[in-house]
Amino acid sequence: MKRNAVVVGAGFGGLAAAALLARVGFNVKILEKNDQIGGRAQVYRDKGFVFDMGPSWYLMPDVFERFFAEFGKKPSDYYDLKRLDPNYRVFFSKDRVVDVPADVKKAGELFDKMASGSRYKLNEYLKVSRKQYEIAMQDFMYRDYKSRFDFFSWKTLGKGSKLHVFENIDRFTRRYFENGDIRKMLEYTMVFLGGSPKNTPALYAIMAHVDFDLGVWYPYGGFGALAQGLGRLAVEQGVEVLLNHNVTKIETVNGVATKVRTDHGDFPSDVVIANADYQHAETELLDEDTRSYDAKYWASRVMGPSAFLIFLGVNKRVKGLLHHNLYLDPSWDEHFRLIFDDPAWPSRFSYYVSCPSKTDPTVAPEGSENIFILVPVASGLEDNSEIRGRFYSAVMDHLERLTGEDLRSNIVVMRTFAHRDFTRYYNAFKGTALGMSHTLFQTAVFRPAHRSKKVGNLYYAGSYTHPGVGIPMVVVSAQIVASLIRGQHGQ
Repeated sequence: MKRNAVVVGAGFGGLAAAALLARVGFNVKILEKNDQIGGRAQVYRDKGFVFDMGPSWYLMPDVFERFFAEFGKKPSDYYDLKRLDPNYRVFFSKDRVVDVPADVKKAGELFDKMASGSRYKLNEYLKVSRKQYEIAMQDFMYRDYKSRFDFFSWKTLGKGSKLHVFENIDRFTRRYFENGDIRKMLEYTMVFLGGSPKNTPALYAIMAHVDFDLGVWYPYGGFGALAQGLGRLAVEQGVEVLLNHNVTKIETVNGVATKVRTDHGDFPSDVVIANADYQHAETELLDEDTRSYDAKYWASRVMGPSAFLIFLGVNKRVKGLLHHNLYLDPSWDEHFRLIFDDPAWPSRFSYYVSCPSKTDPTVAPEGSENIFILVPVASGLEDNSEIRGRFYSAVMDHLERLTGEDLRSNIVVMRTFAHRDFTRYYNAFKGTALGMSHTLFQTAVFRPAHRSKKVGNLYYAGSYTHPGVGIPMVVVSAQIVASLIRGQHGQ
């Protein structure tokens, strides 16, 4: 008889793991509390605008190709991709703006204009980044670390020295570039990995290769189309997806998960995969004696930022923006301090603006723009309507000055989203937008385990586990978990 696998949460990790298990003969059900799949890649539709509410950068296309290849498929069987050029626009001020080209040689020329000789330094930096990526993908990324001894083996330490795991990326980047603006352009991705340049290991210099060599892509229809593609793949394998099923308990007997309770009934389980927020699953869905991590553990974790999000539909074309746009404020270090060291709402801030209607006419009515604004802010902050109103005004004041565009007079759709929404929709610990940060002691073996220490048939996929934050990493985590389950509970 087929074994029952129950997946809690229809995020990318849950969809990917479910598809992989169904392919090898498990009877798989996904239980999702919200009314759509995709996890944090929810879609908000209003008056003809289609907003991605979460991820908006399609990176590491090789990871998706490797995943779909497990089914004899290609990403293009499920969604269409376009490589962006320029990759993105960077604002250092209203009058100092650079567009980062997709071509590496042209990017070197841009760097040289910013600081003489920097094209050669970029070439050197990318050589290291490419080697790091090769080592990480071959020896680190797709592995499950069962213990610290597994991670700190002689082989791992030898390879790890080439990854520069034991220094932060800011110190590493300073060895190549004196120009502060160039360093910011190489380090901004740390925010989207849930960290800062000063608390993230230089291993993540691999993101330069991801950015400049592998490229920045866009799935037509947005990330909702990507989620639907994975969902279709899962259904083709025989997965049943049940929306609006809020999981309330993972029942265990003698160290084995026997059923998953929801507000629509119970589901018997031979294997359970929790793709929900890890802290929520541990503290709210399990009895205390079956939890792998206690309250003290979670209190000691460095959480990735939350985010103040603004979704705007405007009835005009906006000339000052590309598809991806970054404003990198001179108070860069102060903003990171207020995220990680002294949590507070910032008065000056860096932020990201996505305008996918520059690439995709299906996400906004003709003649209009779809604009998504993300300001990283500390997790755990007070979030109420008064604070949101003030911060919204501050962000819009700055964006209108920066672009020279009157946006507010042309808004037809506006919505904000912050801490309390991340908690409400995704049960996010402290309202984090990303999960756990990638500090040295929250990397690889130091992240929460893929397999429960107390419940023999309970597994975890998602951004809290190794390899970490971001859709490609979450898909890899699902592949690791599916491999573990096949080894332990294989059909």
